Amino acid sequence: MFDAQCDLAALVYDDNDDPDAILRDFASDLKAHGARVVGMVQTGQCADSSLSAVLVHSGETLLLAQPPAPSTTSSGATGCKLDLSRLQDAGVRIADALAEGADLVIVNRFGKRERNGKGLGFVIERALDTDIPVVIAVSRQSFADWIKFAGGMSVKLACDRHALDAWWRNVSLRTTARIAPDHTTVCEAFK
Repeated sequence: MFDAQCDLAALVYDDNDDPDAILRDFASDLKAHGARVVGMVQTGQCADSSLSAVLVHSGETLLLAQPPAPSTTSSGATGCKLDLSRLQDAGVRIADALAEGADLVIVNRFGKRERNGKGLGFVIERALDTDIPVVIAVSRQSFADWIKFAGGMSVKLACDRHALDAWWRNVSLRTTARIAPDHTTVCEAFK
């Protein structure tokens, strides 16, 4: 059971979806209308070692992949690996921007790092502790892990702009007007 008034939303995507484009356009539109959006959206791909993310609050692009190492195998294959120190640095930069105030936090992905209590999980917790809504891209394959991470306190959104906009309208109207819902939501009861 998910609560439609929850401030934590998972944009659930399949392999053929592009959550990055949806989140990037969403952040851009919100910022154009004066909202303070903090976080990051993935750009580039691991396949070509260009895995990176754009900090939506500053526009800066950060490389997240480890630099390619010279091949030590006879096949010449090199893989893309997430550079955990770069991811942590990005998280610290998001947390610093969050400390200056935000209307929304966008996290590019929920992955095994967050599932294991690392990665950008601390950014999500910090935002929610200060009542700032969060939206995160979650693959359908990782959704069960996401539910465990979020304790079930998340809205499940289709990977499309309409669903994201509808969620944001509901959340931002309540936040802006500071109007409590006419009932205590499950998310509110567990805050």
